[in-house]
Amino acid sequence: MKKVITYGTFDLFHLGHLEILRRAKALGDYLVVAVSTDEFNSVKGKRCVYPYEHRSSIVQAIKYVDQVIAEDSWEQKRSDIINHKIDIFTMGDDWTGKFDDLADICEVIYLDRTKGISTTDLKANITNNSY
Repeated sequence: MKKVITYGTFDLFHLGHLEILRRAKALGDYLVVAVSTDEFNSVKGKRCVYPYEHRSSIVQAIKYVDQVIAEDSWEQKRSDIINHKIDIFTMGDDWTGKFDDLADICEVIYLDRTKGISTTDLKANITNNSY
């Protein structure tokens, strides 16, 4: 069985999120998704609309997702890969090159983002009432 892992905040879940999860699952047989906790998002300077519990529940309900874990720090990726016996680490292509150091323990694949869809843009449009 080939296991895949990806990471994300998954706030304001949208088609781009669904597509990245669909494509991540297509890389293997079992998909683990690490959802950033509220505390970790604070460290990253992000503020979510929905709390971790809601975001992780939404992600867990997606048919492509087999398991959801919490992402608490940047450093945990290596231990997650080892502890969950991951074969493929995948992220959106806006992260290209940032996680190449993990290639010594698994395959690293960067997926194209869904064009025209961004949580940041969505939040800005909602704030400016231009949706």
